[in-house]
Amino acid sequence: MYDIRLAWVAFPLHPETPEEGTTLQELFKGRIDLEGMRARLMRVAQEEGLPFGHRDKTYNSRLAQELGKWAESKGEGKAYHHAVFRAYFAEGRNIGKHSELVALADSLSLPAEEARKVLEQRSFKNLVDADWQRCYSMGVHAVPTFLVGGQVLVGAVPYETLEKLLIDNGVPKRQQ
Repeated sequence: MYDIRLAWVAFPLHPETPEEGTTLQELFKGRIDLEGMRARLMRVAQEEGLPFGHRDKTYNSRLAQELGKWAESKGEGKAYHHAVFRAYFAEGRNIGKHSELVALADSLSLPAEEARKVLEQRSFKNLVDADWQRCYSMGVHAVPTFLVGGQVLVGAVPYETLEKLLIDNGVPKRQQ
């Protein structure tokens, strides 16, 4: 275990996606072997014990990111991000819909009516805009991206690769 501070930074992953979503077939048409990608992702998820299901669509994550900033302000960011991950990647839920996001917040005992107002008023829009701008200015182009001491590591990498990044940047191990 290393003494690090993990910060979730919102990233514009397919921001053009409409609320009703886009099929993965359409999104990756002619660019990616969709079935091969699914098989690889499923294998890695199983190896790592991550929830992962079969989904046919991608959804716009912008509002989920805004509500994530709100959940963080309530001290529930980690639980919220995990719940959104499960809803999207394991259950195939549309995280671009207000009703889905309010239900997720409610499932975490976050005040549903407050969540609804945050989404309607776009109360955390500016914080997500700032994250997106930071990503653009740093040249981030994929998720996950790890930034430590000015060095960037992109992608779902083996633990040893991430650990080397920490060691190379002098990050101390956490005191037991």
